[in-house]
Amino acid sequence: MEMKLTIKRVPTVLSNYQEEGGGGCGRNCLGDCCLPASKLPLYAFKADPKKPAQDDELPTEFFLNSLLLAQWEDRVARGLFRYDVTACETKPFDSAKFNFTKVGQEEVLFRFEKGGGDSSYFLENAPSTEGDHAPSVVAINVSPIEYGHVLLIPRVLDRLPQQIDPESFLLALHMAAEAASPYFRLGYNSLGAFATINHLHFQAYYLSVPFPVEKAPTKKIPLAKCALNSGVKVSKLTNFPVRGLVFERGNTLKDLADVVTNACIWLQENNVPFNVLISDSGRRIFVFPQCYAEKQALGEVSQDLLDTQVNPAVWEISGHIVLKRRTDFEEASEASAWRLLAEVSLSEERFEEVKACIFEATGLTESDEEEESSESPYASSSSVPRASSHMSEGCLVLQ
Repeated sequence: MEMKLTIKRVPTVLSNYQEEGGGGCGRNCLGDCCLPASKLPLYAFKADPKKPAQDDELPTEFFLNSLLLAQWEDRVARGLFRYDVTACETKPFDSAKFNFTKVGQEEVLFRFEKGGGDSSYFLENAPSTEGDHAPSVVAINVSPIEYGHVLLIPRVLDRLPQQIDPESFLLALHMAAEAASPYFRLGYNSLGAFATINHLHFQAYYLSVPFPVEKAPTKKIPLAKCALNSGVKVSKLTNFPVRGLVFERGNTLKDLADVVTNACIWLQENNVPFNVLISDSGRRIFVFPQCYAEKQALGEVSQDLLDTQVNPAVWEISGHIVLKRRTDFEEASEASAWRLLAEVSLSEERFEEVKACIFEATGLTESDEEEESSESPYASSSSVPRASSHMSEGCLVLQ
């Protein structure tokens, strides 16, 4: 009897307006019909996050706790989410289609823009027509997978496709820097790597434990001196089911953003699906080239893995896996997670080919020195910074 492969596609709903038809809105949305005349809260971040705080500087915890999470809780109270994510058990551009201009303004928390000065500031109401560029906004994900799950939508009215560019990626790093918490991460999924909407966006949320990938050991890739001008260090993951590169440090946030952006642009232009995790307040970035969708199309993924309906995107690859079936949750283990994620990874040979092309695209040159192994700062539990958790006693994160 011939066995046939079936792939079930489960729609992901990011906005309460996603399932509505196209056409005029008749409401406050993020489109050209409404946004230019609107007044939204504005958070303006300082130009250089490394500069010392000024006397009139907002408190360090303001962006994450007093603004983003407080506004997120307000939308919970207003009933805008499809379910209560804190009650879930946890183990660690075609304009005719939905795009984020159709999101209602009640789902927007605030605009996120560069302030230009040495201090960040917040305005309760700011005209959306300020400046000579389309506004960037932070909106709730109405189908959250964790507490504080939001979307960063760069230059929303420009209707950018889901492709990383230098300005937008630097904006994402600034958001991570403003949050100033190791437990607030941003993620990006490319087309072909389980991006659900072809309108440029990053996802972000707060989870008060380190991700497994953040604790994974790495091997530093020695760089030639001529390639060290940016101050960026590059490593590759070891003893982790998905092969990936780790970029960190940099003389400035822009130096780090430029190197990673050039890597992502090469992947985009060469049709290599990939995912990006922005970690450690924007100081550490993981890039994962992947091939799961390709294996699906070729019938190379076993049916029992497909039946889980888990699409391994950035959060899953990082080790935070949302399981949709009770049996999968009850039987979850490190071995089952490893088996799933191993299907995502490029082969060693293909990964080395992609790495060489990325190095050429970013202007990095590998030296002949021997690679150095190193542990993650989260490798031991004693080094993990402590933080309060919003999760109930019944929740469990698989690490």
